[in-house]
Amino acid sequence: MSRETLVLVVIGGILALATLVGAVLLAIRVVRTRRLLGTLGVGGKVAFYGALIYTILPVDVLPDPIYLDDMGILAGALIYLTRLAHQRRAQARRLPGQPDTPPGQDRVRRPVP
Repeated sequence: MSRETLVLVVIGGILALATLVGAVLLAIRVVRTRRLLGTLGVGGKVAFYGALIYTILPVDVLPDPIYLDDMGILAGALIYLTRLAHQRRAQARRLPGQPDTPPGQDRVRRPVP
Protein backbone atom coordinates (compact mmCIF):
# COMPACT_ATOMS: atom_id res chain seq x y z
CA MET A 1 0.00 0.00 0.00
CA SER A 2 1.42 3.37 -0.99
CA ARG A 3 1.79 6.27 1.38
CA GLU A 4 -0.85 8.33 -0.45
CA THR A 5 -3.38 5.52 -0.21
CA LEU A 6 -2.71 5.13 3.48
CA VAL A 7 -3.20 8.86 4.07
CA LEU A 8 -6.52 8.78 2.17
CA VAL A 9 -7.72 5.77 4.18
CA VAL A 10 -6.81 7.44 7.46
CA ILE A 11 -8.53 10.72 6.47
CA GLY A 12 -11.61 8.80 5.31
CA GLY A 13 -11.70 6.89 8.60
CA ILE A 14 -11.43 10.09 10.61
CA LEU A 15 -14.25 11.70 8.61
CA ALA A 16 -16.44 8.60 9.00
CA LEU A 17 -15.80 8.56 12.74
CA ALA A 18 -16.57 12.29 13.05
CA THR A 19 -19.89 11.91 11.21
CA LEU A 20 -20.76 8.87 13.33
CA VAL A 21 -20.10 10.84 16.52
CA GLY A 22 -22.23 13.71 15.16
CA ALA A 23 -25.08 11.33 14.33
CA VAL A 24 -24.93 9.72 17.78
CA LEU A 25 -24.96 13.13 19.51
CA LEU A 26 -27.96 14.23 17.43
CA ALA A 27 -29.76 10.97 18.23
CA ILE A 28 -29.16 11.56 21.93
CA ARG A 29 -30.64 15.07 21.65
CA VAL A 30 -33.69 13.71 19.82
CA VAL A 31 -34.21 11.07 22.51
CA ARG A 32 -33.99 13.77 25.19
CA THR A 33 -36.85 15.63 23.51
CA ARG A 34 -39.03 12.57 24.08
CA ARG A 35 -40.35 14.10 27.29
CA LEU A 36 -42.04 16.83 25.22
CA LEU A 37 -44.04 14.41 23.09
CA GLY A 38 -47.14 14.61 25.22
CA THR A 39 -47.47 18.32 24.52
CA LEU A 40 -46.43 18.35 20.85
CA GLY A 41 -49.33 16.43 19.35
CA VAL A 42 -49.35 13.98 16.46
CA GLY A 43 -46.97 15.97 14.25
CA GLY A 44 -44.30 15.97 16.92
CA LYS A 45 -44.68 12.24 17.52
CA VAL A 46 -44.42 11.47 13.79
CA ALA A 47 -41.28 13.61 13.46
CA PHE A 48 -39.71 12.05 16.55
CA TYR A 49 -40.38 8.41 15.77
CA GLY A 50 -39.79 8.88 12.03
CA ALA A 51 -36.33 10.32 12.64
CA LEU A 52 -35.40 7.56 15.07
CA ILE A 53 -36.67 4.79 12.82
CA TYR A 54 -34.83 6.21 9.79
CA THR A 55 -31.62 6.45 11.81
CA ILE A 56 -31.87 2.92 13.21
CA LEU A 57 -32.97 1.10 10.06
CA PRO A 58 -30.17 -0.20 7.84
CA VAL A 59 -31.83 1.12 4.65
CA ASP A 60 -30.43 4.59 3.91
CA VAL A 61 -30.34 7.07 1.06
CA LEU A 62 -26.55 7.21 1.39
CA PRO A 63 -24.39 4.21 2.35
CA ASP A 64 -23.73 3.71 6.07
CA PRO A 65 -20.10 4.89 6.22
CA ILE A 66 -21.51 8.33 5.31
CA TYR A 67 -23.90 9.39 8.08
CA LEU A 68 -24.82 12.73 6.52
CA ASP A 69 -28.37 11.65 5.64
CA ASP A 70 -28.96 10.38 9.18
CA MET A 71 -27.58 13.62 10.61
CA GLY A 72 -29.78 15.65 8.26
CA ILE A 73 -32.92 13.76 9.28
CA LEU A 74 -32.09 14.07 12.99
CA ALA A 75 -31.23 17.77 12.71
CA GLY A 76 -34.42 18.45 10.76
CA ALA A 77 -36.49 16.63 13.37
CA LEU A 78 -34.82 18.61 16.17
CA ILE A 79 -35.47 21.91 14.41
CA TYR A 80 -39.11 20.97 13.81
CA LEU A 81 -39.64 19.74 17.38
CA THR A 82 -37.99 22.84 18.84
CA ARG A 83 -40.17 25.19 16.79
CA LEU A 84 -43.27 23.18 17.64
CA ALA A 85 -42.40 23.31 21.36
CA HIS A 86 -41.91 27.08 21.20
CA GLN A 87 -45.28 27.50 19.45
CA ARG A 88 -47.03 25.36 22.07
CA ARG A 89 -45.42 27.31 24.90
CA ALA A 90 -46.44 30.61 23.33
CA GLN A 91 -50.02 29.35 22.98
CA ALA A 92 -50.05 28.23 26.60
CA ARG A 93 -48.85 31.67 27.79
CA ARG A 94 -51.64 33.58 26.06
CA LEU A 95 -54.01 35.23 28.43
CA PRO A 96 -57.75 35.10 27.88
CA GLY A 97 -58.82 37.89 25.57
CA GLN A 98 -55.46 38.14 23.79
CA PRO A 99 -55.53 37.93 20.00
CA ASP A 100 -54.61 34.64 18.34
CA THR A 101 -51.90 36.24 16.22
CA PRO A 102 -48.47 36.83 17.75
CA PRO A 103 -47.34 40.45 18.27
CA GLY A 104 -46.06 42.06 15.10
CA GLN A 105 -48.21 39.85 12.86
CA ASP A 106 -51.39 41.89 12.75
CA ARG A 107 -54.31 40.60 10.80
CA VAL A 108 -54.76 41.92 7.28
CA ARG A 109 -56.87 45.02 7.43
CA ARG A 110 -59.15 45.79 4.57
CA PRO A 111 -59.65 49.44 3.70
CA VAL A 112 -63.05 50.81 4.54
CA PRO A 113 -64.79 52.13 1.37
